[in-house]
Amino acid sequence: MRYKVTFAVGLALGYVLGTRAGRERYEQLKKSAREIVQNPAVRNTAETVGHTGRRYAGRAFVAVSDKVSGVVPSSLAGRVWGLRDRAGGGSEDDWGTSNT
Repeated sequence: MRYKVTFAVGLALGYVLGTRAGRERYEQLKKSAREIVQNPAVRNTAETVGHTGRRYAGRAFVAVSDKVSGVVPSSLAGRVWGLRDRAGGGSEDDWGTSNT
């Protein structure tokens, strides 16, 4: 209940402050946000974070699929890319694209 009240108070406060600031302040914030997003350093950092996240997600997927390979039924393992080789599934998915 406490979190709901805190959220409602924050929502009301944001509405009041937003209406007082007006359209000009909104446009100014929008322009600042666009400049930040288009900054090459920010874009490079976001791209690096995305690549790192995908790499760690891939490692986690391999680790999990290694641990559950003996436990998962073969009917389900055929649908999970990491377990296909162990279950005898092909290297293509249902859409005809490769698993790369």
